[in-house]
Amino acid sequence: MNIPKITADQVQEILDKKFIRVFDLQYAEGAHYFDATRRAKEDIVAIKSEEEFKKMLPDAVSCVVIVLLPGKEPQLLLSYEYRYPTGRFLLSVPAGLLDPEDKDEANPIVTTAIREIHEETGIVVDTRRDTVEAINPFLFSSPGMTDESNALVKVILHLDNLDQLDQTGAVGQEFFDGFCFVNKEKAAELLKNGVDDKGHFYSVYTWAALMYFVSDMWK
Repeated sequence: MNIPKITADQVQEILDKKFIRVFDLQYAEGAHYFDATRRAKEDIVAIKSEEEFKKMLPDAVSCVVIVLLPGKEPQLLLSYEYRYPTGRFLLSVPAGLLDPEDKDEANPIVTTAIREIHEETGIVVDTRRDTVEAINPFLFSSPGMTDESNALVKVILHLDNLDQLDQTGAVGQEFFDGFCFVNKEKAAELLKNGVDDKGHFYSVYTWAALMYFVSDMWK
């Protein structure tokens, strides 16, 4: 089997912006494949060795947040976040990029998840009572076009009430338009319909959160 082997000298930079780069992966003579990425040239996935590939950290985390309140059934916490490429508020999970300093922490994925939940929901995770752990430490978003990756993280919050809920902690280009709490029955409905209550499609990570929740894999 003639599998392409891409090396650093076969990579040409096409675009370099703060949050997005595009590289031409010249994997054979006269053959080009374009890679959209968040990574610098020396860190793109295509040129990593097998050992480096297996030890990578993701670009970001996406959180499956399950809220347990006294006397109530478990609920999945989602929100409506404006996603520029779609031009709409989409039903979304709390998510965000790993900051450079996160990578020096004992558990970069957990550190990022806790910070992003606080920024996007106002909730302060208490690791003495709450659960924060990786469901999957590295998932490619759409590897036919990009090496962008996310960790999928389970977060179980034991709360007395929802007084902490707040979306004013959004930073930079982030915009939110309210929360959406769904029980198991509602999650199944959203999965069956394939759209939210506004008739809008949602991301693959929202789909994954709904599936994980409705299948009881979080228990």
